[in-house]
Amino acid sequence: MRLPALLLISVAAAAAAQDDLVVRGYRHFYNLQYDQALADFRRYSAQAPGDPNAFNHVAEGVLYRDMFRAGALETELVTGNNPFLRRAKVNASPEDQHEFDSSIARAMALAQQRLKTNPRDTGALYALGVSYGLRGNYDFLVRKAWRDALSDATSARKAHTRVTEIDPANVDARMVQGLHDYIVGSLPLEWRLLGFLIGFHGNKEAGIREVEMVARNGKINRLDAEFLLCAIYRRERSSARAIPLLEDLIGRFPENYLLRMELAQMYSDTGKKAQALAALAQLRALKSAGTPGLLTLPIQKIDYAEGNIDFWYNDLDAALVNIRLATTGAEELDLNTGVLAWMRLGQIYDLKGQRSLALNAYRHAIEFAPDSDAARESRRYLGSPYQRRAKG
Repeated sequence: MRLPALLLISVAAAAAAQDDLVVRGYRHFYNLQYDQALADFRRYSAQAPGDPNAFNHVAEGVLYRDMFRAGALETELVTGNNPFLRRAKVNASPEDQHEFDSSIARAMALAQQRLKTNPRDTGALYALGVSYGLRGNYDFLVRKAWRDALSDATSARKAHTRVTEIDPANVDARMVQGLHDYIVGSLPLEWRLLGFLIGFHGNKEAGIREVEMVARNGKINRLDAEFLLCAIYRRERSSARAIPLLEDLIGRFPENYLLRMELAQMYSDTGKKAQALAALAQLRALKSAGTPGLLTLPIQKIDYAEGNIDFWYNDLDAALVNIRLATTGAEELDLNTGVLAWMRLGQIYDLKGQRSLALNAYRHAIEFAPDSDAARESRRYLGSPYQRRAKG
C-alpha cells in the first residue's frame, strides 16, 4: 500500500459530492479498480463541467493508476530516513501526463473563478487546496520536482487553513494541515529553510494527532486519514497501531489486496511471523478461489511477500523457495517488486555462501530495473557480498 495513499503529499479528492457516479467511482478507486474509477470520474466531469471537484477526481484517478502500475502503493518504499526525498520515479505516459495536467488546470481555473466572486467560498478553497496537493504529489512522484512539490503542498495547506478559519467545524480540511506538519517535520533542516516554508517549522507528533482526529471525526476524509495513518505508523515504527485500521479497511474494501499484504507486513514488523504468514495464506486462498478483484493479482507477488518475511526472520530455506518462485515469474510483477525479488534472491545466496548464484541474481536485478534503488544496491553487492547488519 505504497500510498494510498500513499502518503507523501496526498490530498485525496474524496467523494464530497454525493453523486452516484462519484460514489461508485471511489468504490472502484479504493478497490484498486482504477480504470473503472476513471470511467466514472470522466463521465461525472462531462455531466458537471463547472465543478472543480470533478476534474480533481479525474486527476487523482490518473495519478493513482500510474502509482499502482509502478508498484508504488506499498508503504515499504516510504520507510527509511528521508523517504520524502528518495522515492523512486513513477513513469507516466505522455497521454496520462496530459490528462492529469489539463484536469488540474481546469479544476484550478474553476475554483479561482468562484473565489473571485466570493473569496470566502469554502468549497472552492477546499477544491483549490486539493488541486495543489495532487499537483504536488505528481511533481514529486512523476516529475521528481521536489521543490515544486513542497511548494504546492504548502499552498494546499494555506488554502485549507483558510477553510478552517472561515469554518472551524470543517474537520476534513485539517488533514492537509496535519499531513503538512508531519512532512515538514520529517525533512532535513536545509529543506525546512526554503523560502516558501518560512513560518512552517513542522511537527511530526502534532501532525499525526491532526490526521488521527480526521480519522475519528472526518466526514469525507476519514477513510483517507486511515490509509495515511497506516503508512505513518509503520514509518514511525508503531505498526501495531495500524493493524486495527487495516482490519477496518479490509472489511470495507475486500477486493483491495494491498491492504491484506500490508496487514501481513504490520504483523511481521511487530514480531508476529505466524500471523503475518497466515494473512498471506488467506490471500492466496482467496485468489485460488477466484475471489472478484484478485484475478489481476500476480501470484508471484504473494510468493515474494512470503519469501521476504522469511528472509527477515532468517529462515533462508523457506525464503529461497518463495523468492525463486517470484523471480521465475518476474515478468508478471511490477518493476519495484520484480527488482526487489531478484536482489533478495542474491542476498539469500550470499548468506548461504553460494556466491556465483548470488552474482547472477544481482545481474538480473540490475537488468530488470537499471535505474532503481534496488539495482544500485545490487551493483554494490557485485563487488562485496551481502552481509546482515549486526543488531544493536
